[in-house]
Amino acid sequence: MAQFILLLHESGGTGSDLSPEEMQAIIGEYRAWSQKMGEAGKVLEGHKLTNDAGKVLKSGGGGIAVTDGPYSETKELIGGLFLIEAPDYAAAVEIAGTCPHAKYGSAIEVRQIDNV
Repeated sequence: MAQFILLLHESGGTGSDLSPEEMQAIIGEYRAWSQKMGEAGKVLEGHKLTNDAGKVLKSGGGGIAVTDGPYSETKELIGGLFLIEAPDYAAAVEIAGTCPHAKYGSAIEVRQIDNV
């Protein structure tokens, strides 16, 4: 069985207009989906990323430069990820399509892990 990563893209500031109760309800949807898919052996792990800027490393000038970012002003951020198992891309896309992230107008990038 192949492994895939679902990268959960979101627009900067997503959710900032939601009440705490609305945000908790959405988080509950993600938890319920993750638990259901985990029990079915489809989701192996899931992680929400922190809301801080993070770090970006770029090579150049004979070394590696480390900068803060990406910032929340960026048009699109990766807000979290899931590691899933599926027989092929078609099945992985089908699983990703059931994730609550898909219904909130955000993008899900599906990438297969190369286990060479």
